[in-house]
Amino acid sequence: MKPILSLLLLLLLNGSFAQEQFSVYFESNKSDLVKKELLRLEDWIQKNSKSKIVAINGYTDEVGSVEYNDSLAQKRVDFISDFILDKVAIREDFKTRSYGENFNQSQNKAENRKATIYYILEKDLERENEILGIKEEEIDDNLPLHEKIKLAKKGTVILLKDINFFQNTFAITPESNGALYDLLFVMQNNPTLKIEIQGHICCVSSDRRKLSLERAKQVRRFLVAKGITMTRVSVTGFGINHPIYPIPEANEEQAAANRRVEIEILSK
Repeated sequence: MKPILSLLLLLLLNGSFAQEQFSVYFESNKSDLVKKELLRLEDWIQKNSKSKIVAINGYTDEVGSVEYNDSLAQKRVDFISDFILDKVAIREDFKTRSYGENFNQSQNKAENRKATIYYILEKDLERENEILGIKEEEIDDNLPLHEKIKLAKKGTVILLKDINFFQNTFAITPESNGALYDLLFVMQNNPTLKIEIQGHICCVSSDRRKLSLERAKQVRRFLVAKGITMTRVSVTGFGINHPIYPIPEANEEQAAANRRVEIEILSK
């Protein structure tokens, strides 16, 4: 997966996509910034402390040898990277690139001596992968739960199959024990795993009794009773807000699909 992500990022960063960019400019043959540009960078950091950096590219003019300029471009990238470290969030697959003189040069040499930060604004972070054109690999629904967890990333939502409740209650049916113990096994064998249990209901116009939340809590009660710390398991009830099929459902099959319990991976 990583090589695919890297290729996509490389293509997007060299194209015209919906991420933001900010450049600072260097004096000739220098890899640190003059005070004016340093202040511009500090101002950008202050305004973007909750943004996320995707990549930093470094550039030079054409003066000097190719080898020298490649090295200088990388030093400029390193200077910016070190300066923003721990001040702005960075993607896990963050890239730095140095282009030396091998890029489309401006006629104004001063414009070529730069480092450019590519980033996503805080308001757009929910659409981060969409902005970068990254499609998550779908996890085979037929895999056992522990295999799904192994492939899952932060934010992945997984349906807990075969967890059912008695009608209009949050009491779990005995037939659900196998699925509950599968989830317990996963939590026991992945001690750093944190999840959110998400309840959904069907067939009604609203969740006045908060049944979806109570069902999620009941699954958590089972895990806690078996020794899983509550800090690893949060819960939420979505009611009828995220149906798979429109409500009212056309048949019992659609209703059964809507009344479900899912988990979201919070951290691994």
